[in-house]
Amino acid sequence: MAFQATQNERYDAIVVGSGATGGWAAKKLTENGMRVALLEAGANVSKRDYSEHTMPWQLPYLGMSPKVLKDRPIQGTCYACTEYNSKWFVNDLENPYTQEKPFKWIRMRVVGGRSLSWGRQSYRMGDIDFKAASRDGYGEDWPIQYSDLVPYYEEVEKYVGISGLAEGLEQLPDSIFQPAMQFTCTEQHLRDQVKAKMGRVVTMGRTAILTKPLNGRQACHYCGPCERGCTTNSYFSSPFTTIADALKTGRLTMITDAVAARILMGDNGKADGIEYIDRLTREAKKVRAKVMVLCASTLESTRLLLNSDLCNSSDMLGRNLMDHIYQGGASGLMPMFEAKPWAGAPRRPTGIYVPRFRNVKEKMTNGFIRGYGYQGGSTPAFSFNAPGFGKAYKDGVRNGFYNMSLGLWGECLARPENRVQLEKSKPDAWGVPTLKINAEWGDNEKKLWEDGRVQAAEMLEAAGAQNVQKTGTYSVPGFCIHEIGTARMSNDRKKGVLNKYCQTHDVENIFVTDGAAWVSSGCQNPTLTMMAITVRACDYITREYAKRMV
Repeated sequence: MAFQATQNERYDAIVVGSGATGGWAAKKLTENGMRVALLEAGANVSKRDYSEHTMPWQLPYLGMSPKVLKDRPIQGTCYACTEYNSKWFVNDLENPYTQEKPFKWIRMRVVGGRSLSWGRQSYRMGDIDFKAASRDGYGEDWPIQYSDLVPYYEEVEKYVGISGLAEGLEQLPDSIFQPAMQFTCTEQHLRDQVKAKMGRVVTMGRTAILTKPLNGRQACHYCGPCERGCTTNSYFSSPFTTIADALKTGRLTMITDAVAARILMGDNGKADGIEYIDRLTREAKKVRAKVMVLCASTLESTRLLLNSDLCNSSDMLGRNLMDHIYQGGASGLMPMFEAKPWAGAPRRPTGIYVPRFRNVKEKMTNGFIRGYGYQGGSTPAFSFNAPGFGKAYKDGVRNGFYNMSLGLWGECLARPENRVQLEKSKPDAWGVPTLKINAEWGDNEKKLWEDGRVQAAEMLEAAGAQNVQKTGTYSVPGFCIHEIGTARMSNDRKKGVLNKYCQTHDVENIFVTDGAAWVSSGCQNPTLTMMAITVRACDYITREYAKRMV
């Protein structure tokens, strides 16, 4: 699947990163006739590496090897990084960074990147997000609006396959959907009661997992652990979809184990290529092209620009780092539905979703701006601690109900003091300077987080839940794995790093299309919008910028 370049080849474009956005960049540029080199810092992947059907007893340490936490003390705190797939995640000892304040940076280096283990939740953003600054006076508007992205959302959705329900909400525009997955009885009850009593929508999570076949991929078979891979390609990941299509054109060269170190500049004021370090041999190599498209993930793309000492005339590079605040909400028991021990916990690969309802019409509620959405669902809550033995114990276990929980995902405001900087004195194992990260939640995030816990409890109580409790503590910034910002778009080159096509203001043939380009975070999971932005930028590259390529 992978092919290595020779040192003398020159390409039309270099794409750095092979995750969700890098895969789309490779697909669009090659299908539009460009010869592309795709750089990936990690190894290749095959379906032999997938382990979603492997049982714990088939592994030496039943799923959690002590070596995972020894080599990956940060990565191993993520639920998705286990003995099954830890080799996809970076070795933290080889890939250090400095936390001036607590920040968890979850990284994967493998063909496909985090598209192999992402949560797959896929939501459009609307003008309530893109023009948020005009609504409440904080920060900057995006230089694009919802209508600019609609055709690109549609292109991505038709190809990826997003299952979900149309709800007709302005604050959460509908996608082109495959059939939605089904609610449990308790979730349907919550949906009905919250709508009737509070006027709020509880919908099925919109997820990049097929419910009917598409482009040779099969519908989900509900096996459970999607983060270990999907041999039927039911979930969307780049290696066997976008990258596979790019390879079919014959115009893609994949260069694996290539740790991008810096961007090379030519005498004409344009970027000329990328210098990278072979991950295995530590040899420095170069690949050259007419256009650079950075899709390495938010912080890696910004790190590459910082280490190249490029594109920072605005002093905005590295600033305005954002993530979603989460790990707060409420839970309760639903006594109106008896749990069935023989049914087991649902293996549906998505939960329910409650779209944003705060500050949709208002500018501010309870002292905070912007808003949050919820993800959640129901699981059987059996009384396994019931007293007695034999029949008495079995009867006690059966007296369980369903547990219903809601967890909030809240918007983070862009603040220039939340930033990353180059740490030249602390290189990684390949000699590339690492990052120093300084980010924390502000008062607005904390206020909306607490309001979200209160409202989650009120919705559960409205549905008749008992023993309702507010749950959680503030998540550590970065741990939602939705890091965005640090090279934002702006029509004003003094306020941002990129223009509305993700083209850097300072060097015209460098584009950054991953989360680094973001101006504000919204409260939705970001990957669907990242992919749409990438497709739009690549259409611009081949339609307009290619006319100036020399």
